[in-house]
Amino acid sequence: MMKKYLMMTGGVVSVALGSLGIVLPLLPTTPFLLLAAYLFSQSSERFHDILMRNKVLGKYIYNYTERRGIVLRDKIMSLITLWGGIGFSFTRMSNIYGRTFLLVVLLGVTYHLVTIETLES
Repeated sequence: MMKKYLMMTGGVVSVALGSLGIVLPLLPTTPFLLLAAYLFSQSSERFHDILMRNKVLGKYIYNYTERRGIVLRDKIMSLITLWGGIGFSFTRMSNIYGRTFLLVVLLGVTYHLVTIETLES
């Protein structure tokens, strides 16, 4: 029973972090939402259904997990947000290690988004 509640709590925290990741460029959205979907699938069918039927997040998770891709509009918005957010942070940061980290994140996430299958909406 304790394991179920820990997984549900982890799912709620993951949804919160994933939701924050939509607007914060260095906080990843997809891994947290996928983790939440998994944790809820193991602990609460009700929470899993709520997440998967969510108007904003449900289609995104479904496309990524079941259809193995992202629709073009989401890809473009992700790239614009990513480049804008990290670009802004890059110009404000003078630390070479921080800038290198930002550049690695930018290139890695860009590569992932460009290479993942583009789905019809």
